[in-house]
Amino acid sequence: MKKAKVLFVSQEITPFLELTEISKIARHLPQGIQEKGKEIRTFMPRFGLINERRNQLHEVIRLSGMNLIIDDTDHPLIIKVASIQSARMQVYFIDNEEYFQRKSIFRDAKKKFHKDNEDRMVFFCRGVLETVKKLGWAPDVIHCHGWMTSLIPFFVKTGYKDDPMFKNSRVVYSSYYQDLDETMSPNLVKKLKMDGVTAEDTKLYKDPTMVNVNLAAMKLADGVIKSAEEKNASIDAYLKKATKPLLTIPSYEDESSFVSACSDFYDELLETEPVLAD
Repeated sequence: MKKAKVLFVSQEITPFLELTEISKIARHLPQGIQEKGKEIRTFMPRFGLINERRNQLHEVIRLSGMNLIIDDTDHPLIIKVASIQSARMQVYFIDNEEYFQRKSIFRDAKKKFHKDNEDRMVFFCRGVLETVKKLGWAPDVIHCHGWMTSLIPFFVKTGYKDDPMFKNSRVVYSSYYQDLDETMSPNLVKKLKMDGVTAEDTKLYKDPTMVNVNLAAMKLADGVIKSAEEKNASIDAYLKKATKPLLTIPSYEDESSFVSACSDFYDELLETEPVLAD
C-alpha cells in the first residue's frame, strides 16, 4: 500500500512565528504524521516578521516566477523554503513583496485588521495550490489550519476540481475561531474569479463575515476538526446538523493522542468519496 500524502497548510508555524495554538499544532502535527509513515509537505505565508537569515530561508528559483491574477492584477509569486532539522521536515513559504513584506501579520500597529487581508488570503491559497502543481505532488489529504487557509477547500472544489493533482484530494479544515468579529469586503466574490469558478460557486461569500468565511470552508471541506473548548453559535449550529465527518478534540495538550486521532481521521476520509457542499 502506497504512503498517503498529506499537505499541511497553516497561517503560522513555530519557530518562524510566535508560539500560538495554531503555530504549535502546525509545527508538531506534520512531524507526528510523518513519523506514522505518511508523506508530508507543509506551507505557510512568508510574513515580514520572519527573520530569513536566522531561519535560513532561501528562494526556490525553479518554483518561483509565475504570476497570479487577482482582481485583474498580476501578482508575482515567490517561493522560499526552510528546514526544521529536528523534525526532518521542510516548510515552503508563499511570498510576495506587496502582501508579505510588512512587519506585521494580520493587524497594523493600531491593532486594526489589514484592509488587504482578503487579497493576501486569496493569493496565499492559490499560491499554495499552484506550487503543489509545480512540485508534481498530488496530495491525498489537504489539512488547512486557520482562516487564512479557508479558501483552499473552495478552490479545490471549484477552480481546481478537475486538476489531476487535486481531483482525488480530501480536504480537512481546522477552525480556531480567531478574528470572528471581522468582516471581509463585498469585493471578495470578485477576487475569487478564475477559470472554472462560476457565480453559483461564490454565493457562499456574498456576506463575507469571518464567521461565514469559516462556515464556507467547513461546508466545502470533506471533514472538519475542532476543539471542544471553542464555541460559536453559528458554527456550532452548522456542525450539529452537518453530515460530514467531524473530529472534536477534547484538548490539544495530549500531542500523541491528537496526532493519532488525526491520522485515523485522514485514513477514514480516504475510504469515502469526496463531498460536495452541504
